[in-house]
Parts: sequence; C-alpha cells; structure tokens
Amino acid sequence: MRPRRRAVSDGALSAEAREPRTATLLIMCPDRPGLVAAISGFIYRHGGNILAADQHSDVESGRFYMRVVWDLGGFALDRAGTAAALDALGRDYAMEWDLRYSETQQRVAVLVSKTPHCLYDLLQARQLGELGGDIVGVISNHDDLRSVASHFDVPYVSVPMRAAARDRSESEMQAVLTEWRADLVVLARYMQVLSDKFVDRWQGRLINIHHSFLPAFVGARAYRQARERGVKMIGATAHYVTNELDKGPIIEQDVVRVSHQDTLSDFIRKGRELERIVLTRAVRLHLERRVVVSETGTVVFS
Repeated sequence: MRPRRRAVSDGALSAEAREPRTATLLIMCPDRPGLVAAISGFIYRHGGNILAADQHSDVESGRFYMRVVWDLGGFALDRAGTAAALDALGRDYAMEWDLRYSETQQRVAVLVSKTPHCLYDLLQARQLGELGGDIVGVISNHDDLRSVASHFDVPYVSVPMRAAARDRSESEMQAVLTEWRADLVVLARYMQVLSDKFVDRWQGRLINIHHSFLPAFVGARAYRQARERGVKMIGATAHYVTNELDKGPIIEQDVVRVSHQDTLSDFIRKGRELERIVLTRAVRLHLERRVVVSETGTVVFS
C-alpha cells in the first residue's frame, strides 16, 4: 500500500523545506573564452545544481564578472575543499572570487542621527524577513531614535560625536561594531562625516544614502534650492562610502517627478520616500551578493 501524504501549507513548511542550502559565488577576472564553462563545470563535477547564473563582459575594460548560485544538497566538497578548488581555478584564470553560504546570515549595524525614515524601513524589512540579513544593532550620535530600535527589539547605543574628540568617538563605535560582529555598516541618514581611517576599515562594507542633487545643490537646504530652481525630477542614491565624499561606487538609484504645484513639504516627503526605498534595496542587493565593485563603478546583478 502506498504511504499517504499529508498536505502541508506553505506557512507550515520548515525553512529547510522551503529553501535549499546554497552557495553564492561572485567572480571577477580578465575576460577570455571558456570562463562560463570552467565555472559551471567545476560545480557540475562536484554534484552541484546551479539555481541561478548571470554574467557580464565589459568590452571596454576586458573584464568578466559573474554571479552563480548552486544547491549544496548533493555537492561533494566541504567548505575547505571548495575554497581550495576555487583557489586553483583562480590561479588558472587570474580570478578574484568571493563565496558566501546561505546558512551564514550577515550581520548589519545601522548608524543614524535624528531622522527615522530610513531606519524604520530597514527594521521593517528585517522584521518581515525581506532584508537578506539581520540587523544586530543601531548606533547614533543622538538619543532621539532609541524608541524606534526598542519597538523592533534591536540594541541601541548612543555615541555622541564631537569634533574635538572624533577619534575617541569612532574608536568607541568600532568597539561596539566589533562586539556585535558586524559584517556591514549602513548609514541611514547618519549626519556625520567619518574619518578616512574608519572608512578604510569598512571599505566595500559601508553603505550611505543621499539625495541625487549633488553636485548641483549642496548642503542641508538642498530641497529648497531644487524647488527654487524649478527642477522637474528628484532622486536618491545609495552607494559604498569612500574617502571621496559622496562619490563612492553606486549601488542603487531611483527618481520621482515633481512640479510647480509641489510645496517644499512635498519635495521633502517625496525625497524621503525615495531615500528609504533606495537604501533598503541597496542593502538587500549587497546582502544577496549581487554587487561587484568594478574599475568603473559597480556591476549589479538582477
């Protein structure tokens, strides 16, 4: 007699039943024939099943970029063996590679000042399981948003930032980030300029959000300046932070139309809506290993 199967709703399925254990590989190397075959062949030979693959060849730079995700269910190599095999492949093709496993959830720390909209959106995405990682804490140079973090049951640490003691404040922040074992730091409208030393330590793991008026309208009154000039479109940009202020590799952008009928409050509201959407998208793209920093900016896989 054939065994009876019990119907199970999607909501009752375990995480293991819903999603396979996967590995996500990002690579960057000089372009040449056979790269896709070499990478897919490596996965096939060891029993892996490719779930997603995307690649890009930059004709101008002669560089090749690829993102590939495979199911680890039947994969024969352990982590050490996989790393050794990829090292060998890297030597053959002058390949830089980065590998992440789905069971290792990345840990995110958020830096804020007084404006809550971006923090709310990130914490809500985390609560809904839509972020791709876990927010392990919030650091602020003010105490204003402590209740927001508390609402989502996330630790909140206040580190005042004074110009005369910036090194000490940044050292205190770094100690907290180390304690939290943070993998990524997100500036969710953190209104302080970080030192080159701090930025260098978090290179490629520090994401910022700002309006897209730069360099036309600079400063705290950018929306007022834009409205006075009669702009017809405003936007937001999320990027990796570098020592060149607000000019790091761009991860995500979006725009919305405005008109003469919009008040200054409308401009600010529309700008904030974009900022929170764009920042959360950028964080998710990073956590899902969809971004490669290239010589000319970024390659962002869909």
